[in-house]
Amino acid sequence: MPPLLVVLLEDRYPHHQPEKDVLTKIGAEVLELGDAVSEADILGVCAAADGLAVNLRTLNREVIQALKRCRVIARYGVGYDNLDVEAATERGIAVVNVPDYCAEDVSDHALALFMACVRQVVLRDRELRKGKWNIKGGPIFRITGKTFGLIGYGNIPQTLHRKLAGFALARVLTFDPFIAKEVAEAKGAELVDLETLLRESDFVSVHAPLNDRTHHMLGKEQFKRMKREAILVNTSRGGVVDTAALSEAVKDGLIRAAGLDVHEQEPVPADYALCKLDNVILTDHIGSYSEESQIELQTKAAQAIASVLTGTLPKNVVNREALARARQSKDASRGGAGSFR
Repeated sequence: MPPLLVVLLEDRYPHHQPEKDVLTKIGAEVLELGDAVSEADILGVCAAADGLAVNLRTLNREVIQALKRCRVIARYGVGYDNLDVEAATERGIAVVNVPDYCAEDVSDHALALFMACVRQVVLRDRELRKGKWNIKGGPIFRITGKTFGLIGYGNIPQTLHRKLAGFALARVLTFDPFIAKEVAEAKGAELVDLETLLRESDFVSVHAPLNDRTHHMLGKEQFKRMKREAILVNTSRGGVVDTAALSEAVKDGLIRAAGLDVHEQEPVPADYALCKLDNVILTDHIGSYSEESQIELQTKAAQAIASVLTGTLPKNVVNREALARARQSKDASRGGAGSFR
């Protein structure tokens, strides 16, 4: 019987020692495939893989159906919209993610974007470097006593909420259809519908996953409902916000400013409309990064793969129904789509 094979599909990190430290302990061979390989190369190499780890590369139905031995796909990160989860489920392949590795880091970044927008830090730095003083950046409003809205109330927004405590906000609102009212209230947040949050919040931070229900959930009509002094921050997924509508909303004064770490097209296009707006602050999808979070991410992704390959239940499984399919498989643990014991 051949040894277990785990393929790492991307080389975004300086090294993959954290994964190797975990996976070699279960007797797995680790193959680093890198970013530059073609889909054909992936199909050829990964057909023999028992597990995969992927970050940004898209694994569509064609690729997943070509996986002959695979039992688990680990997504380096929280979201998994680049994976065809339905196709993986049909083959009994567990899809695992790492939703608990970067709450401190993304919430730090959301707070940084928020503060930079409130105090016009980027605009004033840029203009001062041009030799200007008494810069006309528009009115600046105090944070204390205002209302902060959190779209989504999972690990990251709850961590941000904790960090906002020192600002003496009047209210913290949240919209999240998957959070019980009692959970939100226990942490000091008011659970409301999206329209109420947009209408009553002075600041809005987006922490929603990207799926069919949330794509462009913030668009032209939603911006019309927001306060003209409102600031929008998005550190979740670019597609949750309609970029064209946001650009128009900021230009037309429907909202005051925006801070975005995520974008509908990444890298952003050369003619990105938001780059032309002084009251929009942009970063390059860096919110989840810190030296500590990177090691934690790599380690936890490998641990999830190891759990599946050794027949134990990993902490975070996106498609638990795949485990039932794998158990019912008549194939041996290396045959077909694999089995989960």
